Amino acid sequence: MTDLFKEKAKDWDVNDTIKQLSSGVGESLLKNIDLNHDMQVMDFGAGTGLITSQIARHVKQVTAVDVSPAMLEQLADKLSTFDNINILCQNILKEPLNIQFDLIVSAMAIHHIENTDNLLKQFSLLLKPGAKIALADLDKEDGSFHPADIQGVYHNGFERDDFKRLLEQNNFTDIKITTAHKVSKNGTIYPVFLATATRNSTTIN
Repeated sequence: MTDLFKEKAKDWDVNDTIKQLSSGVGESLLKNIDLNHDMQVMDFGAGTGLITSQIARHVKQVTAVDVSPAMLEQLADKLSTFDNINILCQNILKEPLNIQFDLIVSAMAIHHIENTDNLLKQFSLLLKPGAKIALADLDKEDGSFHPADIQGVYHNGFERDDFKRLLEQNNFTDIKITTAHKVSKNGTIYPVFLATATRNSTTIN
């Protein structure tokens, strides 16, 4: 599979917009989720570890998952001093994990997944009953956030009500969606939401 982020990876962390976005999402996540040192966490679409680095010191272990070897190579180099980060280069929709998590986090990765419903279903299966998610992504936009010729972008953000319905359909309750950050780009403001929710304690069929 082609690594769409191969050329971007080496300069990813020095981009001011990305640094501010990751900081804003991380701050919102830490504000809305109670982390503790017993937690097993998955960072989906972990990239170079900008979110992983903010939560790893607060939890037992972070499993950083991405499909880009180049991005994960940057993560491994940057966070080599941490002993509680497990790095997985894997498409979990094609190769599901046999791990149960207390929390799944994600920042700006879900719009890169074609079938959002299937992804949320997989998240639900990977979570222990009563476990949580904290998912950040773009509010619905007009398609101007990304370059017109970019590959691997399947959604121009999400309507919050639609995203909430998808979460409800996939066994999540206590859903809260707030604004985590606002990206200023080419004179346009693009809000980024953080959706938090709890995996229902009932059995998934």
